[in-house]
Amino acid sequence: MKWRHMVTAVTVSVIAQTSYAQYNQDALRFSEIERGSSARMKAIGNASTAVGGDISSISGNPAGLGFFNGSEFSLTPEFRRSEISSVYFNQSENDSKDRFNLNNVALVFNSPQRVIKGSDPTKGLLSVNFGLSYNRTNSFHDNSYFAGFNSNSSVADFFADIANTQGFSNPLPDWAYELDLITEHGSDQDGPTYASTTDIGSPQTQTQITSGGQSEFSLAVGANYSNKLYLGLGLGITSLNYRSTTNFTEMDREDTDYRVFYDKLQHTTGSGFNFKLGMIYKPLEAVRIGASYTSPTWYSVEDDFTLALETDYANTAFKSGYISEDYPQNYNLRSPSRLNGGIAVFVQQYGFISADVEYVNYSNIELSDYSDGSASDDNRRIANLYKSVVNARFGAEGKFDNFYLRAGYNYQANPERGIGGATKTASTGLGYRMNNFYVDFTYAEVTRTITVFPYEFELPTDVFGDAVFSPEATIDKKYSNGYLTVGFRF
Repeated sequence: MKWRHMVTAVTVSVIAQTSYAQYNQDALRFSEIERGSSARMKAIGNASTAVGGDISSISGNPAGLGFFNGSEFSLTPEFRRSEISSVYFNQSENDSKDRFNLNNVALVFNSPQRVIKGSDPTKGLLSVNFGLSYNRTNSFHDNSYFAGFNSNSSVADFFADIANTQGFSNPLPDWAYELDLITEHGSDQDGPTYASTTDIGSPQTQTQITSGGQSEFSLAVGANYSNKLYLGLGLGITSLNYRSTTNFTEMDREDTDYRVFYDKLQHTTGSGFNFKLGMIYKPLEAVRIGASYTSPTWYSVEDDFTLALETDYANTAFKSGYISEDYPQNYNLRSPSRLNGGIAVFVQQYGFISADVEYVNYSNIELSDYSDGSASDDNRRIANLYKSVVNARFGAEGKFDNFYLRAGYNYQANPERGIGGATKTASTGLGYRMNNFYVDFTYAEVTRTITVFPYEFELPTDVFGDAVFSPEATIDKKYSNGYLTVGFRF
């Protein structure tokens, strides 16, 4: 094997034990949620802030509960197919996964207020309605794979860089040294310097399998005042369960000399709560203006992270072996608050069009109370890497006797600075109403591009004439979702 020049770029992906799992990345993952809703609201792009009268109001804008004049129950299962394609050093790969979920279950109780004899039955407090629902707000079920020949760096350069910049207080360079991936290669004023013993131009692969999801149990109340002003209040009890297995492999070009396996296993669980406030006002009978505020979600999180390094050498002069260590961590997470505004315009009994905007500041995510170490480094990354965004949703519904046709578009801006892309959802659906029974179906296609780094250097750095940069994979995600809502009024 030939020597590889040592790298002197400062790494950001492993600084201390608490940053192996990249809790700032998890904080963003658990903060990018989707509103749980019925197939009807999915079809109009979830542009529901000002619509009201749908069972999705329980977990969205609780003021919409004020429009109910009867009790209602609905159930919404979901089929989800994920198709993930990747490009890594100009090599393309694909993977897919299918999954059934229960997306939404909801119940509304109508409670009309007693009208005093002789008073105007259209004035004052007309009803106070209550609702409860279960909502799937995030799904982590994905398979992703990328592969390519890295002509710029070896994963052993990553370990050598940590040894040169942080020393052996970090276990990764210690493991790499013990397994003959790095070795001494000179010295400076601080002591020995280290370089990798592996090749460049070697094939690298990474497979990641994730599972689990986030959900919310919502309780809400909505009031109708004079069929003009609608107010609502809600409480959300949230939970999360995330599993990830990441296997990174590097081998020499002919696969006759060495193999390196760098693995990460993660299981994260947590629970939390939030509250919601909402209003809808009708300046005209055909126009509804809505606004809602969702507080931050305060989570208590338990994380179990395992790091493993394995080498397999054909040359017995080098040491093959396997080393792993578990890093449990408990912490608190505060996700960002959400502010929604919307308008809906109704065309008599023929349908409506609606539009929403949403403001979310992801740089306000906060981590705290680490059971081991400090959250300051992760919070600094959150402030530097994430930003505030404005999301937009549009939708329309047309009524034809007992049948309904719907379409919508949902644009969720990218919260990361400089990498990745927006999440875009195009949806269409149809519904049928007969007496106290209804059924709705929606198809929604979600697309997003993200950037994944199997290991990271902070900046491209010129070392002995070599420009060293973080290897990156471009991941295109496509989700094909089918939702079916069956509901009854009573």
